[in-house]
Amino acid sequence: MNNNQDHISDEFATRLKSFISKRVSNPQDAEDILQEVYCKIYRNINGLNDTGKLHAWIFQIARNAVHDHYRTNRREEPFAEPPEPEAVRADENDNKEIAGCLKVIINHLPDKDREAIELTEYKGLTQKELGQLLGLSHSGAKSRVQRAQQRLKEMLCECCSLELDRRGNVIDYKLKAKANPFCDLK
Repeated sequence: MNNNQDHISDEFATRLKSFISKRVSNPQDAEDILQEVYCKIYRNINGLNDTGKLHAWIFQIARNAVHDHYRTNRREEPFAEPPEPEAVRADENDNKEIAGCLKVIINHLPDKDREAIELTEYKGLTQKELGQLLGLSHSGAKSRVQRAQQRLKEMLCECCSLELDRRGNVIDYKLKAKANPFCDLK
């Protein structure tokens, strides 16, 4: 199996690192998990009976390692109390502030768009369920949600410029000079 070990290192190093980095925000944690995955691969490679399933086996090890990382680093009460505004600033993440602004912007959307956003994003309906509820085809409901999301994005971009990190979190925003009736940020 030594040949397989060399093959694993060369072929999968970049793909494994990318796979893990997309699922873990902290680059140091991603590196630690990658090293842990390599250790598990080398420890258990001799137990792999079907080398045709090597890819699936390796990525299952990586998935499990990511899950283990989140399981061991879970906070005890993640939804106990909302963080203080200073704590949000300390994390360099403005998601909560922008989320508050989104609620105001949603109220300024046309009725059909507002209904689509509220039912799918806040009430948890799938697009298929939305279509059934509103008497639309699945593709019609999907289009309505996408159109509403696009309008919401456009209205938000009229209000401010956003800077996002690689995971889509708002790390900074700047208000635009143009005042909007739906912009609640200061």
